[in-house]
Amino acid sequence: MISEYTTNDFSKILNVINDAAYKYKDIIPDDCWHEPYMPKHELEDEFKNGVRMFGYHDNNELIGVIGFQEIKEVVLIRHAYTLTKHQGKGKGSELLKFLLEKNKNSRLLVGTWKSAIWAIKFYEKFGFTVHTDEESSILLKKYWSIPSKQIENSVVLEKY
Repeated sequence: MISEYTTNDFSKILNVINDAAYKYKDIIPDDCWHEPYMPKHELEDEFKNGVRMFGYHDNNELIGVIGFQEIKEVVLIRHAYTLTKHQGKGKGSELLKFLLEKNKNSRLLVGTWKSAIWAIKFYEKFGFTVHTDEESSILLKKYWSIPSKQIENSVVLEKY
């Protein structure tokens, strides 16, 4: 079941994000990795900045999350993660389909690490197109607040 999660659910959301993020540990630059991958204060800031989080709840457990944030004329997909033990079983796809339906008339952007080939292929499967490095850099600077090192190592995908 998919439902919206709030600031009352910080520990559950962080559990999913930080578990799933280990997949990035050895593929992103060392100076971009930290533990936990997302500390509580960063998630608090995301909520304060208008990120809405939705989660897939199964058998009394939050197993996947996906968020979105409306900025200017676009919707950013934020923090899409599935617990490691549930990856590859379709729950992330269900969350993304939910988010796509909820924002079906919007220009959607998602940023991910360039070296996260599995993530890029996941979004392409749903009709997202990868921007060039130059276009990605422009979009990341315009819509995200991330360090320059992360911009250099990230890519933006888009679905109209």
